[in-house]
Amino acid sequence: MNSFIGWIGGKRLLRKEILGRFPEDIGRYIEVFGGAGWVLFAKEKQAGQLEVYNDRDGNLVNLYRCIKYHCSALQEELQWLLSSREQFYDYKAQMDMRGLTDIQKAARFFYLIKISFGCDYRTFATSSRSIENAMDYLGKVQKRLQGVVIENKDFENLISVYDRKDALFYLDPPYVGTERYYSAAFSMKDHERLADVLKHIKGKFVLSYNNVAWIHELYSQYPCKEVTRNNTLAGNASNRERYKEVIITNFR
Repeated sequence: MNSFIGWIGGKRLLRKEILGRFPEDIGRYIEVFGGAGWVLFAKEKQAGQLEVYNDRDGNLVNLYRCIKYHCSALQEELQWLLSSREQFYDYKAQMDMRGLTDIQKAARFFYLIKISFGCDYRTFATSSRSIENAMDYLGKVQKRLQGVVIENKDFENLISVYDRKDALFYLDPPYVGTERYYSAAFSMKDHERLADVLKHIKGKFVLSYNNVAWIHELYSQYPCKEVTRNNTLAGNASNRERYKEVIITNFR
């Protein structure tokens, strides 16, 4: 199934390629930088397999939790919302206000993602977007999230908690040079810290990154597959540039 939102760096176009790299003997699946969860939602749920979704963005995690536990209340909160520039910027300002319930905050954040340009939840998109169809889809999302553990941890702590020999970690960190687009801070030292953490895990990992020389050097000891996809923000379909990425694993 599809994700219910777009997200900066989302893996809608690469999910099949990534899933094709997954081993079969997985006892637990952990999505470390969850974002829109395109890989999680495309992945087939397996009986008895633990699934974990994690992200450091508290607003995003709150949205997931509200869909999982309070889907009907969230849908009710979203009713009758219009695609309005004034409402968009009102909601944007209200995200930092105290006193909102988790459901009210989740509704505002969902609205900002759906109505914004490039799903950046910062800039109003002058298009014919509507959240009505997306709102109806939340029931299916709630069903898929049954049994999924939702976490809001730093990647190092998360990996130490869930690491086992039968664990598979899928990691899609902020790409080098794009860190400023995310609300959760991520630095060059974090890139290096992630590489160091992955050297010592018991389980397996599949890691996606942008195709830059520094990443090749950082993960030089691992198998690396270069892939390309359309740059979805580079104009119309006929003029889109090809964006180069890599998929790195600690197994063959």
